[in-house]
Parts: sequence; structure tokens; C-alpha cells
Amino acid sequence: MEGRPSSSELHHLTALLLLMPLLLTAGSADEPRLRPRSPEEFAVLGPAEPLVAVLGGDVELPCRTAPARSAENMQLRWFRSKFSEAVLIYEDRGEQPEELMAQYAGRTSLVTELLGQGQAAVLIRDVQASDDGPYSCFFREGEFYEEASLELKVAGVGSAPRVRITGPEEDGVRVECAASGWFPKPQVHWRGGGGAQFRAFSEAHAQDARGLFSVEAALVVRDRSVGNVTCSLHNPILGQEKAVAIFIPEPFFPKAPLWKLAFWVSLAALGLLLLGAGYCAHREHSTRLRARSDRETLLRAKEEDRRAKEAALTATDELQAQLDWRRSVYLAAWRKAQLYADWRQEKFQACE
Repeated sequence: MEGRPSSSELHHLTALLLLMPLLLTAGSADEPRLRPRSPEEFAVLGPAEPLVAVLGGDVELPCRTAPARSAENMQLRWFRSKFSEAVLIYEDRGEQPEELMAQYAGRTSLVTELLGQGQAAVLIRDVQASDDGPYSCFFREGEFYEEASLELKVAGVGSAPRVRITGPEEDGVRVECAASGWFPKPQVHWRGGGGAQFRAFSEAHAQDARGLFSVEAALVVRDRSVGNVTCSLHNPILGQEKAVAIFIPEPFFPKAPLWKLAFWVSLAALGLLLLGAGYCAHREHSTRLRARSDRETLLRAKEEDRRAKEAALTATDELQAQLDWRRSVYLAAWRKAQLYADWRQEKFQACE
């Protein structure tokens, strides 16, 4: 019937269902990815905030199951960025040191006091700068596993700064500050006797074979009245600081050569002359502008007066023409009336 799967299709579907568990358990040999779902599932939780460890000290990297369940029979692994970079391996109820990274051999052990409650931690002894960075913890029971991420920040305070005066430079005194054995890179600050901050002239950092930082910083002090200069190194993770101050006597500052003094005096005099010349030129230019403006104003006034006179003459001529026209009209009418009166009189006399 149409819509019902054929026998061959049923065989294919059955084979696919049988292969599904194998597909789910397939993964990388370095980092397994077995994820069958079961009622026995759990989550693995690590610290929410980065852990801080001091160089040469000990630190624990804890992880736990949620909900809490015994991890005594689980496979546990702490590793770095790759699954094969093992820091500690716990399997078959014991530690397996054979696969550990060389740098952790003999330095790690499992803290098992709360293992029955699902809480475990790897103890790292004699913390080194190379221990700084991210970690992962891996808990596996049967075919199910989970992992969590955590971060370790390593910090160490090195030697106190060594401060010395190395000589005059650029009309000032060059002061150098050096220290070593810090982790991470220290922050260098220069302060004067009154607490004012100075900007470093130069600063260089280097790392030794153990990953520890050394720093060399220099400052050029030009203020003769500064007195004490302090070089301080600050560890940003631990918030700790080491500082050393040095006093700079005024005779250490170089005296300005006579040619430099003459140069600055001449430059100041030249500046005053240029300022005076500029003022005179500006004043003369302003006077010329005012004179030109006055002339233009007078010309405009004369032009307006001429136009007013022309307009008055034009109006007078028009008025005279109108008067002449009215006079001619009046005379014509008067003559016509006179002629009519004379004609009437003649006619009247004739009738008599």
C-alpha cells in the first residue's frame, strides 16, 4: 500500500538504530565525547572566580558534582588546554602518574577527604609561573562524563627596585630603576617628593627561563626642586608594592651653557620685536580701514544728496509743466467765453 514502508526500508531503519550507540560512543582518542543520556547524569562545577596562587606556594584546584554523589569509583582528570596534557589522573581508586605532563610530575596529588561527597581537588605544590592559566576537570562514571573549567592566576613579588643616578641627560638628571623575579609583569610608577606622578622616559621588560619578569625603567628629572624621586613596583594581582626613593642634589643638574642662555635671551628679544612690529602693522592696517570706510561713507552721502536734488528738480519741472497746461486751458476757456459773450451782445443789438 502507498504510504507504508517497504521491507528493505525497514531493514535499513533497523540497522541504523543498531548503529546509533556506536556512533554516540565514537570520538577522538585524545578527548572522548561519550554522551549517553541516563538517570545517573550529573554536572561538574568548578570555582566561579579565578584562583590566586603565590609563587613557590601550594594551591588546590577544586571541582564537585551536582547533585552531590560519591566520586570514589569515578575516573577523574585535571588537564590544561588539551585532554592529553594531564595534571592529575585518578582511576581505579588510585592516582595514575604515568601520563602526567613532565612539569607536574611529583608536584600534584589528589585531595580525597570529601571524595565520597563528590568533592575533589588537585593539590599543586611549589607553584611556578608556568602553572598560570586555564584548567579543566573531568569526571567520568561508566559511559557518562562531564567537565568544568577553572582558571589559576599565579603571582609573585620579586626583588625590591634598585634605583641609581646615571648622569645628566637633556638638561636634567637620568635616574634608572631595575628589579627582577616578578610575576606577572609589574607596573612601574615614578613619584616626586610631593607625591606627583612622573612619566617614565623608557621602560623594558624581559622573562627568564622560569618565566619571571625583570624590568628596567628610566626617568629624566628636569625640576631642580623635586628632591626625592621614588620608583615603585606594583603587583596587580596581589596588590603588593615595593618602592625605593633616591635624593637628587641640585648640583647634579647640569648648568645651562652660555650660548644656550644667549640663545634664549635673543629669542625672547626677537619675540618682543616681532610682537611690537605686529602690533604696529595691525594698528596701521586698522587706520587705513577706518579711512577707507569714512571715504566710502562720504561718497555715499554725496551721491544720495545729488539724487535728492535731481529728484527735486524733476518734481519742479513737472509741477511747472502742469501749471502751464492749466493756464493754457484756462485762457482758452476764457477766450471762448469772451467770444460767446461778444456774439450774444452783437445779436442782441441787431434785434433792437
